[in-house]
Amino acid sequence: MSLNVELLRNSFAMVVEREPQLTRRFYDILFTRYPQVRPLFGRNQRQEQERMLTEMLVKIMDHLEDEPWLAQQLGALGARHRDYGVTAEMYDFVGASLLEALREVAGNDWTPACEAAWSEAYGAIARLMQASAQA
Repeated sequence: MSLNVELLRNSFAMVVEREPQLTRRFYDILFTRYPQVRPLFGRNQRQEQERMLTEMLVKIMDHLEDEPWLAQQLGALGARHRDYGVTAEMYDFVGASLLEALREVAGNDWTPACEAAWSEAYGAIARLMQASAQA
């Protein structure tokens, strides 16, 4: 996995500095565009769900160069999501919503390079999660 680690980390830091509640915006987008996923989130309060996603994004940013960690952690996360009823199609919903939230917050600082780096990174994350979910 060859990701643009520097661009991912720098753009993530910039976005979080501008909007510390990035995951709140993400869930607003996700639930508005894909209301069919809302029932999957009944186990946790929304605030708790936002906190868990924020923590996972930070951990992923901290471990971008650690493929064994990513495979183990994201594999386990994918298996849990399978048990929650997440389908392959829903990974696309999440990816589109996450990129839209990042794009909105970054504004004019969102470049084609950012788009490409984040699309590639999310694709890698989704593949790791789905591989474990299908096993």
